[in-house]
Amino acid sequence: MDDFIFGTLSTDSLRQGRVRELHSGVTHAFQRDPLDPKPDQPLTLHLTAGPDYHTTKAWVYWTTDGTDPLGSGGIAGNGLATEMTPSGAEWDLPLWGYIQHFTAELPPLRAGTRLRYRCAAETVCRGEVFADKGTYYGLYIDHDPLPEWASQAVVYHILLDRFNPGSGRSWQTPTEMSGFFGGTLQGVTEKLDYLADLGFNAIWLSPIFPSPSHHGYDATDLYTIEPRYGTLQDFQNLVAQAHQRGIRIILDYVPNHWSSGHATFQQALANPSSPYRDWYFFEGSSQKYDCFFGVAGLPKLNLRHPDARQYMLDSACFWLKQGADGFRLDYTVGPTPDFWADFRWATRQVKADCWTFGEVVESAMSLPPFTGLLDGCLDFMLVEALREAFAFNRWDACRLGSFLSRHQQYQPAGLMRPSFLDNHDMNRFLWTAGDDLKRLRLAALVQFTLPQPPIVYYGTETGLSQKADCMHAGRVIPEESRQPLRWDKANPALQVYYHKLIGLRHEHTCLQTGTWKQVWADPKALVYSMTGPKETLYVAVNLSSDDVKITLPQTCKLLLHSESDTSLSGTALTLPPLGGVVVG
Repeated sequence: MDDFIFGTLSTDSLRQGRVRELHSGVTHAFQRDPLDPKPDQPLTLHLTAGPDYHTTKAWVYWTTDGTDPLGSGGIAGNGLATEMTPSGAEWDLPLWGYIQHFTAELPPLRAGTRLRYRCAAETVCRGEVFADKGTYYGLYIDHDPLPEWASQAVVYHILLDRFNPGSGRSWQTPTEMSGFFGGTLQGVTEKLDYLADLGFNAIWLSPIFPSPSHHGYDATDLYTIEPRYGTLQDFQNLVAQAHQRGIRIILDYVPNHWSSGHATFQQALANPSSPYRDWYFFEGSSQKYDCFFGVAGLPKLNLRHPDARQYMLDSACFWLKQGADGFRLDYTVGPTPDFWADFRWATRQVKADCWTFGEVVESAMSLPPFTGLLDGCLDFMLVEALREAFAFNRWDACRLGSFLSRHQQYQPAGLMRPSFLDNHDMNRFLWTAGDDLKRLRLAALVQFTLPQPPIVYYGTETGLSQKADCMHAGRVIPEESRQPLRWDKANPALQVYYHKLIGLRHEHTCLQTGTWKQVWADPKALVYSMTGPKETLYVAVNLSSDDVKITLPQTCKLLLHSESDTSLSGTALTLPPLGGVVVG
């Protein structure tokens, strides 16, 4: 069994193809400095042209009033045009040719501005070529800090159909895992005390909207509740009860696509003259259209169309007004980048501390461009590393330490990276680890002592695993990792452990916003520190099958251990196999 993590760069050939695509054409790819310009800062934009593009000049066409920039040949038709300056060339080994660089500086813009722009290059043989196939980019310029509460968040991720039926009902028994098991909003409300007692202060709900599926990522309407889950009143009651307990509610939201059963798509499909036709990507008057990962039931939305975009923005704002505190945004790389500038502007008008984080299942270099557009992106790079080290035992402690150190250096401070060990689209961590609870406890200890909000997939704290791998004969069946939570089979000791982990994180703010630093590593064990304004904690983990003796930098007190046969005396620490500690 090997690991599966859903995404567009899951194979070497896909990754190599992406590199060639980025380097060979006229490319901007949202490369800018600074990533999140403030109202008093100029903005530098970068453009490259591959070896096949003999480029003589380049421009940025831009507006500040929310309209689309228009222009050609360096002359603006709507908005402004700024000529870019050649800034050097470099040799590209994979392409075996030179890449030309250009830059342009835009002046500081006033607070509240929605900048929208496109880049273009004049070429000798092809005329004017717009970067990235004509992509529109955008930024919301404002003094717009990250929500303070998000850094303190410990998030519980619930797949609604599989969490709790509520009202004393038993689970339904569908014949297939893709069927309906009967989880409800009322079922979540009834477990709020359980989650609050564990220490969770945020809940991420899978999509709550009407949908033909158990997972809900194919909505037929974005203004109502799936009847299987309950009513709008049930949602409002959940929000009110959660807020009374200090728990925030985060909704899963999918701007990129929805169900082919959506009324607007049905009209567009039936009538090529429908006003909804341009909400989608149809091929002329035919019934062929772009869809998500080739799934005909998931038509892709054209969010460059003003009405489609407004529908999506208005719907998000509607749910904030119903009490939602933020959004996990599905397939964030799908919508055109300037949509996210409008999304940030619109949602911030309704709720200034709304927390938005995206699903970007790409390379590490794909995350920084979302700085200033979203508050954060789910950390898929980290989940791969933690699974390689702790579930599969394929990384030793030196490699893990090297990854963690470079990961903290590379990713921008202005972009949060909520961490997780698994989710609804991949094998559960416990399954990948052969149901070895030692490995789960150790991985969770590291997850909870890194300076980003941790997310726990429902049932992980109870020992919930799965019955079969998500990969079957080359076909992905993620439903295997979506077993209904059997409350009567929970592991009490594991629940207590998660309670301690969460309590430790709440008590020591250096674990929320502190500075990570590697203290010591060898192939068997890793020691790192988390330092805040008032204290430093040390974390030591043993990835080997042997006892490991470690000398700590100072005399410490044991705060938490993943295995009971741990020994600490002053600075002398002995860790058992797959053991870990937090000391301070």
